[in-house]
Amino acid sequence: MSAPIKETAAVPAQRTTGKAPARPGSERSEGVVLNAFSHGFLALWALLIVLPLLWLVLSSFKTDVQIGGSAFGWPQNWSLDVFGRAWDKGIGDYFLNTVIVLVLSVPLTMLLGSMAAYVLARYQFWGNRFLYFFFVAGAMFPVFLALVPLFFMVKRLDMLNTYQGLILVYVAYSMPFTVFFMHAFFRTLPTAVFEAAVLDGASHTRTFFQVMLPMAKPGLISVGIFNTLGQWNQFILPTVLMQPQSGDDPERYVLTQGLIQLQQQMGYASDLPVLFAGVTIAMIPMLVVYLSFQRQVQAGLTSATLK
Repeated sequence: MSAPIKETAAVPAQRTTGKAPARPGSERSEGVVLNAFSHGFLALWALLIVLPLLWLVLSSFKTDVQIGGSAFGWPQNWSLDVFGRAWDKGIGDYFLNTVIVLVLSVPLTMLLGSMAAYVLARYQFWGNRFLYFFFVAGAMFPVFLALVPLFFMVKRLDMLNTYQGLILVYVAYSMPFTVFFMHAFFRTLPTAVFEAAVLDGASHTRTFFQVMLPMAKPGLISVGIFNTLGQWNQFILPTVLMQPQSGDDPERYVLTQGLIQLQQQMGYASDLPVLFAGVTIAMIPMLVVYLSFQRQVQAGLTSATLK
């Protein structure tokens, strides 16, 4: 008699991939290498940014002889008189003109851009997407192509070499980015809060200013910092629009124009420490603004992806 066949439990076939399973030690070593590479790259990037700024500030305390002899030497005189000379040579007036323009242009840009972005993000109507992409297309349009018609348009409005002319141009120039940024932010805000405000009888204006706009504060701070940096460092627009039109027309140069004028006024009698001091004066306010609000900027940039 034949022996009975023993039943054995079926063992599921294991798919072989040809690769050995990763060991915890190898994953740990890869993470260490990646962290070392990323931290090394960030340290190198920080040096590329900090060292030129440090060299610029230190050069303000040198003399022409020291700069010509050793550009990377340590200053021998730490007097602040050079900053006073730079301020008296026109940097003070240029600084004041720039502040006057930005104090009005940045809040107006934030107000109009936020209102437009809010309507495009929260209300559905015919032509909504067309208007949105129309604003976005403005961010991709090179400003150099619009200089000639922009000049004649501002001239026809009799606003050349005026604060209001430059302010309106700055607002129009910064609107596309502001609408694009705030549109994405307003879409992430909870709809339940908006519906609750409507059910309580709040008008559209009150809902925007008292409910939705305070909730968008991180985004407002972020885009406000970017607009401030962009308008503070703008050169081509004031160069075209802020030139005296006659002998009686006063000079209303902003800082970027003023630094060029300061260099041209020196002629052959170069005073490089004054020029370096002027650049330092123009640079310090933006560094203070960014370092003061860097956490709010990071929160505004990441909040849209975390919600």
